[in-house]
Amino acid sequence: MARRTKIIATVGPACEDDATLRKMVRAGMDVARLSLAHGTLDEATRRLEAVRRTAAEEGRVVGVLVDLPGPKVRAGSFGEQPVTLAEGSTVELRIGNQVSTASVLEVDYEGLLTDVEVGDRLTIGDGRAVVEIVDAGPDHLSARVAHGGQLSGRPGLHIPADHLSLRAPTDDDLVTLERFLELDVDMVALSFVRSADDLLRLPVDPHPQGPLVVAKIETRAAIDDLPAIIEASGAVMVARGDLGSECSIEELPILQKEIIRQCITLGRPAITATQMLESMVKAPEPTRAEVSDVANAVWDGSSVLMLSGETAIGDDPVNVVATMARIAERADDEFDHRAWLTELAQMRLADTGDPDTAITDAMTHASARALTELGIGTVLCISGSGFTVRSMARFRPAARILGFSSDERTVRQLTLSWGTEPFHLSEDGDIERRVLAALNLARELGHVAVDELVAVLAGTDVRSRSTNVLRVERVAGPD
Repeated sequence: MARRTKIIATVGPACEDDATLRKMVRAGMDVARLSLAHGTLDEATRRLEAVRRTAAEEGRVVGVLVDLPGPKVRAGSFGEQPVTLAEGSTVELRIGNQVSTASVLEVDYEGLLTDVEVGDRLTIGDGRAVVEIVDAGPDHLSARVAHGGQLSGRPGLHIPADHLSLRAPTDDDLVTLERFLELDVDMVALSFVRSADDLLRLPVDPHPQGPLVVAKIETRAAIDDLPAIIEASGAVMVARGDLGSECSIEELPILQKEIIRQCITLGRPAITATQMLESMVKAPEPTRAEVSDVANAVWDGSSVLMLSGETAIGDDPVNVVATMARIAERADDEFDHRAWLTELAQMRLADTGDPDTAITDAMTHASARALTELGIGTVLCISGSGFTVRSMARFRPAARILGFSSDERTVRQLTLSWGTEPFHLSEDGDIERRVLAALNLARELGHVAVDELVAVLAGTDVRSRSTNVLRVERVAGPD
């Protein structure tokens, strides 16, 4: 079986040229992430254009995810060569964004001296180093290095979210977002979400008229408001770096599983991110622990696995994507589809407060059962917004999922949905015409065979808000 779990790869200096991007698309990159915490807007714009140009030339659908920094605090640059913070040494933290050394850390946050208190422990670079504040002066903080490590570039510095006076989205986020809305970006991730209200402050139209909004779960407050955040989002990212700093490290795997479970129950794609193949920034192969981590993320139910520095600044981005694809595909082969269907069916699926959602829940559940009991190998999901496709994908059927939409942005947004092969369907007429067009396109592209039995899920018309049609069709030959 082909790989079902999707891959996001971060595009950065190591892979922004057309030749490398082309190889990454061929290796299995489904979504390109542009991290706006690094580089300039002009660089990010050029990368977006390069991804779209390369995908078109390769005849592949590749989504683009713009990751807004939010109130992300970063240190001034340590430079390209690693700098060691020695355990037990003392460092000063000062407001600035230029240069950091082993003795002075410049911190790009105006609220540093007011929001950080004596006794706070701050992690740097997703846990590569930890410092504890021991004294506060009028223009700096003194800290003891509780855990030493090597740092390079502009690593993030984690300040407990409940101490930050800055909220997401920031003013800079909103200015940046406006730039990418003009470019019809497919997905937007909001960092350091604390509540559903943070997502509602983004000035975007509901997808697919606007980008699909991804809520990054990396604060304790977000865990406390998780159901509302999932409901307000289009997808959710388990951002394990800062989340692991906000919560006890032994709690992190449990939170990962719970976040994914709740996302899938509500039909939202779940992204697992941070340090998945971290050693491959330099090494040609991952550690055995990383391989197990990736496989377990697949078995937890992750819709998508994300690569960050591994591809953005790593030595061999193409090899990283190919390696991730192999691990995910092998894990997909061992996924227990029947057990997943049984477990999901036992959860609360129908939202009695929304008849359209309740209808879609019932129809997609029935479809999942029919696929298994009839041994159907392919299901065609026809959807304007992608809701039908995502609702079907949460059941993790063993059958292939072909997702069709007449909206080109929906097609690109479906690159985030587990197991879904997205296609643009030019026909947007009544149900009969759309079903016939989808069947013909799938046959012409070689995805289904004449006389094959397939399932078809759709709404009665292109404006339908619910999935209310389930048909089992035998593929006809060309006229």
